[in-house]
Amino acid sequence: MSVNKLKIDERRKKILEMLRRDGQVRVAQLSKQLGATVVTIRSDLDALERDGYLERTQGGAVQSAKNFYHMELQYRRQKNADIKKQIAAAAARMIHDGDTLLINSGTTTYFTALELKQHKNLNVVTNSISLAVELGSVPTFRVILLGGEINTQYSFIYGEDAKRQLSGYKADYALLSMDGICRHAGITTYHAEESVIDRLMIERSQKTIIVADSSKIGHESFSHVCALDEIDFLVTDAAASASCSELDETGITVVSS
Repeated sequence: MSVNKLKIDERRKKILEMLRRDGQVRVAQLSKQLGATVVTIRSDLDALERDGYLERTQGGAVQSAKNFYHMELQYRRQKNADIKKQIAAAAARMIHDGDTLLINSGTTTYFTALELKQHKNLNVVTNSISLAVELGSVPTFRVILLGGEINTQYSFIYGEDAKRQLSGYKADYALLSMDGICRHAGITTYHAEESVIDRLMIERSQKTIIVADSSKIGHESFSHVCALDEIDFLVTDAAASASCSELDETGITVVSS
């Protein structure tokens, strides 16, 4: 029974992967590609629909909004996950028990949050829903999730209410995940609505730590956050050494994982 269950799980996982890639699937197509009967595939689709992962259509299924957001989040976390975990561990070593942190949303800050669980008595203010849930489970931590508007796709809080609340806090470190680190453009992010929160986190902190893999160096993203000279530390991977000339004479201390 356990072997059969494993086969079912693997088959349904493949169905969800195809949904993420194509947005829709057909029963006949799945039957052929997965080597299962049409009856079996229909049963799989019915079960996945009950769990909220897809919506059944005539002869197939389409991706539900819930599943789209869930799988996009999982995909972003899995991309370069080993590198991000190394960066996260290096960043967490820079933090001391009892520190107060302002942390934004992002996959690298999420992995850093997991590493921070080894500390004690941290005070954390964040706009990341998933990060607040993770750190809120640590008994010695005090975790504050900013209130405001919700970006449901990327699971973060933004807006005027979040800004007003954030303005009332002061921290030892801003710990930020960013999409672009470039000499002429400075620090940039994909999310314009979060860039305002990022800037305020920098202003309200004694020191700022950026966690970003080497692919972000030399890259300019959509929305400007701040100039390079406003950043104190960049924690990145070993492959960044070839790109670090981009940061010469900026005053940023580069920490390699």
